[in-house]
Parts: sequence; C-alpha cells; structure tokens
Amino acid sequence: MTPPTTDASTSPVARSPVWAEAAHQQYPSASLYIVATPIGNVCDISVRALYVLGLADAVACEDTRNTGQLLGRLGLNKPLIAAHMHNEREVAARLIARLQAGERIALVSDAGTPAVSDPGARIVDAVRAAGLRVVPVPGPSAAITALSASGLLDPAFHFVGFLPAKAKQRETALQPLRTMAATLVFYEAPHRIHDCVAALAAVFPPERQIVFARELTKLFEEIHRCPLGEAAAWLAADAHREKGEYVVLLAGAPAQDEAGAAEAERVLRILLAELPVKQAAALAAQITGAKKNDLYARALALKDA
Repeated sequence: MTPPTTDASTSPVARSPVWAEAAHQQYPSASLYIVATPIGNVCDISVRALYVLGLADAVACEDTRNTGQLLGRLGLNKPLIAAHMHNEREVAARLIARLQAGERIALVSDAGTPAVSDPGARIVDAVRAAGLRVVPVPGPSAAITALSASGLLDPAFHFVGFLPAKAKQRETALQPLRTMAATLVFYEAPHRIHDCVAALAAVFPPERQIVFARELTKLFEEIHRCPLGEAAAWLAADAHREKGEYVVLLAGAPAQDEAGAAEAERVLRILLAELPVKQAAALAAQITGAKKNDLYARALALKDA
C-alpha cells in the first residue's frame, strides 16, 4: 500500500523503517478506526495513529477546532465531522452511510482514547450493529498514564470516570466503592476538584492514599501523592492547582475489609426485606460490627436502586 500523500510523509518518521512497516500493514476499507490521540504532548502520537489519520477519508471528532489544530501540527489536512455528546446518534447514521460506501473514517476525541469518559461509544455501538468493522488504534490514556506513575500497589483498578455534579448523587455513587480493594480512578475538571476531594473525604478514611495527576504530559505536569486527610490542604496551598484537567486516584481498601463488607451487606439485604431502613442498618451494625452510618447510607442506596 502506498503511504498517504501528506506533509507528514516528508518527516524523519515517515522516512524511517517503522513508517515503511506501517505502510505495508492492512487497513481495510469500510471501517471505523478508533484513534487515540495525545492527552497533551503532541509527540505522543503513535506511528500507526499518524498513518491512519493520513489515510482516513474523514475524521469524526469531538471538537473540530481542537482536532483541526492537532492535524495541522501533524502536517495533515482532513475533512472533519463533528461527533460530540449531543449529536452521536444523528452523526452515527451519516458515518454508517459513508462506511457502507467503502470509506475509512477515523474517530478521535479531544484527547486520549475515544469512548472512555468521552463521546464515541454510541457511534461504535451503532457501527457494530450495522455489521461494519471497528478497528482500535491504541495509544494515550489519561487513566493509564496516571496509574503508571502513582506507585499504588493495588492488584486491580476500578475506573469511575466523572462523579455526578450534585453532592447527594456523588455520595450515593461513592458509598458502594468504600470497601472495594482496587485503586479507584476518577476524572475531574479543575473547577470541581475541591468538591471532588470533599466528597471523597466524607466517605473514605483519611489514611487512604490519594494521587493527584494534573496536566499530564504537558508543561506544568504535576503528580502528587498524600493521605486523603491532607488532600484539601494541598489543593488550597497553591491557586494554580485549580487549573488543568485531573486524574484522581484513590488507593483501594485493605483486602480484609472487602470480605467483612460483603458479609455486612448480605446481612443488611436480608434485614431490609423485613425491616425499615433505619432499624435494618442498626441491627446489621450490631450483628457484623460494621459502622451504622455506612450501613444506613448503603441501605438508602439499595432502597433507591
């Protein structure tokens, strides 16, 4: 296959053996390519992603301005199709029609891997339902980048993404995670980072380790780890920490807590079938030794589910 004719083809990368290897791989037509793009540092683009973007007939993207700037820095000029959270269903039909005509379409988000706390999942679902091929082109991910630099030792992680905007909804979302023996991974916007930390501090013990990963791969990258009880003070110590997108990691519960919590929930569910919420939580606390307030919050969540 002849490499795509773009300005990028004259770069040192394009003249390297790995570019020639990329050129001889298979890129089936009538396929949607899910292309991970840099989360900050443009040099993190992979050779395969660069090749696919050069080969694509069009690029579906979260924000045409952001993707246009990225493609310009990569030496590429492609037709752009807006594909964001408000028009995914509509644009999926348009993309399917173009794919059925034999085109190659690249799907990107503003940064990182599409469809992971970003638009794209509905498009992928619709394309698959239409019997068309979806080809992932892996690359940067903010969650994995933060985990790799955290030093947290949990054997597993649980991706939560963005917490709800309202305080009560955040508490409801966090309570079931309290005893999970896995690193919890959150995404958070800078204007909500204080609310996020306050919500975590209200649910989890202060000795839990928390990692703030801010502006990953960018000029002012900052990765800080401390006990959760010190997190609010660290944020307040520097106004610049209210800027930049965050990945927040919270260490998992000790493994022994998980077994105890499972037994407490089993007892709570049995009692809830026969008793009011407050009475069931109080009795479950007496039987299992778990905290009554935690069981009460969990009982409310189970009743609302």
